[in-house]
Amino acid sequence: MYKHILIATDGSEHASKAIEVGLELAKNFNARATAVNATEPWSAMVTGETPFMYSGINYDEVAAKRALDILSKVRSAANEAGIACETLHVSGFPAESIVETAQAKGCDLIVMASHGRRGLSKLLLGSQTTRVLALTTMPVLVCR
Repeated sequence: MYKHILIATDGSEHASKAIEVGLELAKNFNARATAVNATEPWSAMVTGETPFMYSGINYDEVAAKRALDILSKVRSAANEAGIACETLHVSGFPAESIVETAQAKGCDLIVMASHGRRGLSKLLLGSQTTRVLALTTMPVLVCR
């Protein structure tokens, strides 16, 4: 049914469920898998949602190291399951980067987690999952 599954991860505990489900689907459908970690640009961190204590240069280094750690765990899980999985770290706003990566890679399913925020916390913190759903007509499987 699916030929190429994009698994979006931010390294959180919630995202581990999406990794598990995405890899299981890839195995069951004999599909390719690509895991992506998106890092918000330094300018968004300075002026946007979350203050950050690193300079722009250090931020990029720290973000790249963190993404490498996150994606190496996905690669290990994929190897254990016997699934080939490409991993990518992209810099950009997460929802847009997830959709752009899925389109560029020719994916036909996005698997991602939702933190399950509701009410005021969802309004204040936003939801990358909601943004992804608004940006694409591609099927999105949301894990909680």
